[in-house]
Amino acid sequence: MIPEADILVVGGGLGGVAAALAACRAGRSVVLTEETDWIGGQLTSQAVPPDEHPWVERFGTTASYRRLREEIRRYYRHWYPLRAEALALTDLNPGAGRVSKLCHEPRVALAVLEGMLAPHRAAGRLTVLTEHRPVSAESDGDFLRAVTLRDLRDGTRRTLTARYVLDATETGELLSLAGVEHANGAESQAEFDELHAPDEAQPDNQQGITVCFALSHHEGQDHTIDRPDDFDFWRAYRPAFWPGPLLGFEAPDPRTLEPMPRTFVPNPELDPLAVSADQSADAGDKELWGFRRILARKLHTPGAFDSDITLVNWPLNDYWLKPYVGEQQAEALREARQLSLSLLYWLQTEAPRADGGTGFPGLRIRPDVTGTADGLAKSAYVRESRRIKAVTTVTEHDVAIDIVGPYGGTRYRDSVGVGGYRIDLHPSTGGDNYVDIGSVPFEIPLGALVPRRVRNLLPAGKNIGTTHITNGCYRLHPVEWNVGEVAGALAAHCVAEDVEPQQVQAEEKRFEDFARLLDRDGVQRHWPDVRGY
Repeated sequence: MIPEADILVVGGGLGGVAAALAACRAGRSVVLTEETDWIGGQLTSQAVPPDEHPWVERFGTTASYRRLREEIRRYYRHWYPLRAEALALTDLNPGAGRVSKLCHEPRVALAVLEGMLAPHRAAGRLTVLTEHRPVSAESDGDFLRAVTLRDLRDGTRRTLTARYVLDATETGELLSLAGVEHANGAESQAEFDELHAPDEAQPDNQQGITVCFALSHHEGQDHTIDRPDDFDFWRAYRPAFWPGPLLGFEAPDPRTLEPMPRTFVPNPELDPLAVSADQSADAGDKELWGFRRILARKLHTPGAFDSDITLVNWPLNDYWLKPYVGEQQAEALREARQLSLSLLYWLQTEAPRADGGTGFPGLRIRPDVTGTADGLAKSAYVRESRRIKAVTTVTEHDVAIDIVGPYGGTRYRDSVGVGGYRIDLHPSTGGDNYVDIGSVPFEIPLGALVPRRVRNLLPAGKNIGTTHITNGCYRLHPVEWNVGEVAGALAAHCVAEDVEPQQVQAEEKRFEDFARLLDRDGVQRHWPDVRGY
């Protein structure tokens, strides 16, 4: 029996978990649903170490996100055989990856997130339904009345109601099911006058997805997988905007689009304590093994691990042939999975080695890391969602460094959080190459979370009021968490005060009351004086 709840959160990714925590903290009852059997989204089921701004160790996140990061480090300090120098680090980076100051295994994040939710489940405030996907929604005018979910294990359908419903799905799926006004793909230049927007709207032009996987390397062993069904296609595939075959170690530099060789040397001898992760200085993506490494064997006592573990989310396995948001989702996922398996097979059998040989048969895919039978991540890494038509839409004019200058950017009277990242669009289903341009540390306006029409549904992830362009910097881990936390807090506040989100956003006194709650809970709403990159 599923209890009646104040708030239904559909989607158990980072935004959904943060929303559930915030609403439970405020004393509301919550049902949280998730399509896979792991909560955590891009941090766990999608197997993507966090992409974060360079100030993350000092400021620029919510207090609860900082707690998440510190609990991940605490897990390693408590359970892993770290060498003394690593154990003493306050800013321990378990994988010594270059993409983030905190690269770690998906299962560790899962354990921490489950722990954060545990007291609310024990108190009966929170019900978590994993392996449930929304299949329909019932609306009455401007109110969402019910959501029906299908249990993916046995096909059972459950219809749930709540005072407020939060869409924390990875693709904004509930927006579509409920008939909520939203954008998809690229807006036209005429709509917001964005420099990098196309002349005409392109709703099927979406950033590529990636099916990630984890690898270790064991010299002298042979872990070669069976030849994937689509290997011949992917081996021959040469994108028009690429310097050579997609399965190759040369790819565009995202920031300059110039051809750039990547290196691949498993288990390098460099001391991982010498690795510095700072994307404002170096994207870190030229040395593939260390780019998203999630376990560094040399941080631990000798002999504890015979290999590093690295996470494969590279230019070589970005997939963009079909849009993932829409009717072609299933086929896009199948082809993206085949691309990742083909990349692995190519690495094992044909990839050029520094010693002049070919192939790394000692590469072993790690199902134990991803929690799947085949070793691929449970879900595709989704960069772009449907986006709600919101009271406020964040555009390129608000954040692009070439427009606002390195210390510029829009300051919102209704700011409910902050974020920082370059506008980073990966190659898209419309045939676009990277769009990777400088941005400034930005604010998150509450208006971007408030629908123009619907009165009891809120976005709680990558589906807020951004454009195809600005989604490129608002889509990363700490921002998704911040958005979810605010959505959960707002829904709880509206239940408690018997007001609606539109009133809280529009009326100064009501917003001030809500902002005080965010301030109390450690939601940073404005930046100190920092420079964009």
